[in-house]
Amino acid sequence: MSRGRAYAVIVGVCVLPRLAVLLHERGQILAEFVEKSDVMARVFVETGTFGYVPGEPSASTQPFYGWFLVAVYWIGGRNWIAIGTAQILVAAIAAVLVYETGRRYISPRAGLLAALIWTIQPYLLWHDLHVNREIVDQPLGVAMFFLALRAGETRSLPVAGALGLVTGLAVLSNSRLALFPLVLGLYLVWRHAGWAAAALVPLMAAVAIAPWVVRNKVEVGCFTLTTDARALWKANNLNTLATLRAGGWIDDVPDLPNRPPTPSEVGDIYEQTGRKIPIDECAQQEDYQELVLEFWREHPGEKAKLAAQATAMLWDPRVDLSGRTEGGGATAVARRWFEPAYMIPLVVLALAGLFAVVPSVRVLALVFLVYETAMAWIFVGTTRYRVPWDFVLALLAAAAIERWLSGWRPRWPRPFSQKR
Repeated sequence: MSRGRAYAVIVGVCVLPRLAVLLHERGQILAEFVEKSDVMARVFVETGTFGYVPGEPSASTQPFYGWFLVAVYWIGGRNWIAIGTAQILVAAIAAVLVYETGRRYISPRAGLLAALIWTIQPYLLWHDLHVNREIVDQPLGVAMFFLALRAGETRSLPVAGALGLVTGLAVLSNSRLALFPLVLGLYLVWRHAGWAAAALVPLMAAVAIAPWVVRNKVEVGCFTLTTDARALWKANNLNTLATLRAGGWIDDVPDLPNRPPTPSEVGDIYEQTGRKIPIDECAQQEDYQELVLEFWREHPGEKAKLAAQATAMLWDPRVDLSGRTEGGGATAVARRWFEPAYMIPLVVLALAGLFAVVPSVRVLALVFLVYETAMAWIFVGTTRYRVPWDFVLALLAAAAIERWLSGWRPRWPRPFSQKR
């Protein structure tokens, strides 16, 4: 199949089901599961302040998705058509990038299979149309994967610099990736791309991140990616594990007594009453960070149990709604049955695919999967935090399928007792 025809097939398979979901969910797009970046984007478009209250800048969330929404609202307005169209376009771009990655580093057929496998994942078909930041994590993740392979292959400083810039944008989209530029730099060291290329990745990531961090110092009061340390505390205290095991989410963890309002709560108060309540985001950040460090120091056993719980939640093939209302109808059926029916074979094929790809792809795939699991240990895990990088599983699965079609079988490691 030609490259152009492959693009047409991928875009068609990606876009058409999402259009159907968009029409079905049009009344819920701006009503359920809406990322708080939506409020910041609305305030910015209306007043020029990137925050929850006009004239009061905030750094309480990673900004990239908010900037994306600003562009959407500015051009098309805040409505389900504009948001749905923009996010479907982003999903299509991500799927094409998966194809290009597989085409170059596995085979054209495997690239096509990987793009199709990933883009029709039941959870993504639903999640991509709602106002959640993971939609922009997808193309950034695939771009990082492709550029890391390319930089290791070519040992090119410009490619390594591009990898650093994209990784910096990914950090601005997802603060859990703050250490990932260093990890990718070490990957380039392993690929013998040179120390200059390896150092360029975190350096250019810092260049991409610096304007936002400096803005936060000037307008909010501290050098930081985000002041939302309360979210980290909610995932790291003595009440967290019991809440998660009971089927709740970290938002259900009991609050500290007499705590000050969060920036988003101040925004709600302003919207309802017009009152502006002054808060110190940076002081809140420091207080919550200290509580988290104290929990880690004094309760390592509880933290280890939390890490295990987070891993199980991240990799559970069922959709983890974490205390949210599931609803009914076709959507509930898809969450309970279609997603596990998709994920279980995908993971099995991906494990086989580890033995069907070249070492550079295998190691990078493990880097991505291990890193996201490790971040779940620090924060918390759930389906929506995993799916942006499920393209890695799709690439590995596609490699296994292609090799099987060619008559290949993986050599699984034998138990010790069977070794001679």
